[in-house]
Amino acid sequence: MCGISGWLSLNKSLDKDAFKQATNKLAHRGPESFGFYFNENNTLALGHRRLKIIDLSDASAQPFNSACGRYVINYNGEIYNFKEIARDLQLTLKTSGDTEVIIEAFAKIGTAAFTLLNGIFAFSIYDIHADKLYLCRDRIGIKPLYYYFDGIQFAFASEIKALKAMPDLHMPINNAALAEFLHIGFLTEPDTAFQQVWKFPAGNFVEIDVKSLNNNTTFPFTAYWNLYQQILPNTHSNEAEVEKKLEELLIASIASQMISDVPLGTFLSGGIDSSLITALASKIKKDKIKTFSIGFQNSHFDETIYAEKVAKELGTDHFAYRMGEVDLEEILHEIIDTYDEPFADSSAFPTMFVSKQAKKQVTVSLSGDGGDELFMGYGMHQWASRLDNPFVRVFRKPFYMASQCMSFRYKRAAWLLNYDNHDHVASHIFSQEQYLFSEKDLKHYLVNPTFNFDDINAIATSKRNLSSKERQSFWDLQYYLKDDLLVKVDRATMLYSLESRVPFLDNDVIDYTININEHLKYKNGEAKYILKKILYKYLPKELFNRPKKGFAMPLSHWLSANFKFLIDKYLSPIVINRYDIVSNLHVAHLKNRFFAGEDYLYARIWSLVILHWWLEENA
Repeated sequence: MCGISGWLSLNKSLDKDAFKQATNKLAHRGPESFGFYFNENNTLALGHRRLKIIDLSDASAQPFNSACGRYVINYNGEIYNFKEIARDLQLTLKTSGDTEVIIEAFAKIGTAAFTLLNGIFAFSIYDIHADKLYLCRDRIGIKPLYYYFDGIQFAFASEIKALKAMPDLHMPINNAALAEFLHIGFLTEPDTAFQQVWKFPAGNFVEIDVKSLNNNTTFPFTAYWNLYQQILPNTHSNEAEVEKKLEELLIASIASQMISDVPLGTFLSGGIDSSLITALASKIKKDKIKTFSIGFQNSHFDETIYAEKVAKELGTDHFAYRMGEVDLEEILHEIIDTYDEPFADSSAFPTMFVSKQAKKQVTVSLSGDGGDELFMGYGMHQWASRLDNPFVRVFRKPFYMASQCMSFRYKRAAWLLNYDNHDHVASHIFSQEQYLFSEKDLKHYLVNPTFNFDDINAIATSKRNLSSKERQSFWDLQYYLKDDLLVKVDRATMLYSLESRVPFLDNDVIDYTININEHLKYKNGEAKYILKKILYKYLPKELFNRPKKGFAMPLSHWLSANFKFLIDKYLSPIVINRYDIVSNLHVAHLKNRFFAGEDYLYARIWSLVILHWWLEENA
């Protein structure tokens, strides 16, 4: 796993030292070595920071040249099927790494090679002879890639901080995107919090003719994979066949992702997804696998006991950590710089903490990310079905009004009923499940409420009619997983030079799973039904007889006590007025309600704190 960067300009020679310094902003992603490529006229540069995972020798150092000398690559990621690609294309290789396979496959069959890759990756390939630059990102968007273009200069990097360090790249704040952040807690592809900086689209590649780059240049992205195009007219509905096939695919995925020349372990929460990954990994690995769990000193939020029970049953070498306020203090200051953009998912903190501890033992970890999205594990999926009920749609307004006289439990549920536009129900459900700002709220809170959430609620066409549950789960895959959860884990792990792999997001697993009949994912009121059937072959069912809680931290309590200073500092009238994004009056009212006991408002408070903290650091 690594960090990559690139910079090109037609109107001037690049500053080599400045580019090297900018690339070094990614040193945490690749602390072990670095390399640079500059073209003959010094108008194009490629940079690389390396974390050695496969082929630890210097023979695989990057940027890496093809055997023919025509192409050069800088690459971040892992290709799990690189040996199969090399065999099928009959490639002649001089290293044992996957980098060489990508570039030699490209040299042999061009961009058709991108469709063969099964892994987590973002890379660029420069064609020296044709003076063309190719960029490509993995199917789901597991590995990050950002690019900048102002009509004169083009640049790209694994993280925005490297772009910010390049001279003469002008990146004003993108105020237009901030409403979306307050609505769902993160920013979706292609937008970022900076103007002229975009997230490179997942499952796409682009070919840039360097010599013809100008103010009128547009980037014709080519989708080599699309989630909705993989949806089949008919679903896999035979329970026995699906169970057998899915288990085979998961075993194959985990086996391929356990290939490593450095120590490997798993993140184990004790939930369904991570427990299944760990169980199968333990079956495959001959010696004890290392497992890592994170909980909290506050017992109400601590679930490490469940992870410890699973670890004991599987006989893993287990490490459990419990995070307290002192631990948060140590990493609190890192949140803004680590994520580069406003990022409201507070579970980033425990993810950072457990990554820091796990790095002391391993360099690669497997996680269960993707299981909830693929197998309908969230309450959001059931809400999508409820809100699609014609009876509920007709009477939701009276239901909502009646709830205001009831307990908080009913009030909170009724938030999901209180929307104006059913076409925006996907983001609304997510927003209210996360206790964030609805569109109705934003019309009051924003000083300039000219936002539009049509794009993130658009439903793509597919070969079969999707149910409301399926539409919501695919929304989660397309947005929540890609632009929140995977971002959270990538930045948190790579901050400590730890590589995270995601077996549920293997090419074959995804292509098969999105076509499993929904009644095998959610059956008889049980979420993840088919996944649990496989899990219970390896672990006792009794270990999982408890309600799903999610990966939450005691943020409400902490913001009311020792970390109240964050509210005082970043939600003060002076700071709110300085940026004039939200109404001071409404923020003051929100703070009063929170401190008066409505602690469920902590997510809205936290998102506003993060936004203004980020603005103070970046504006």
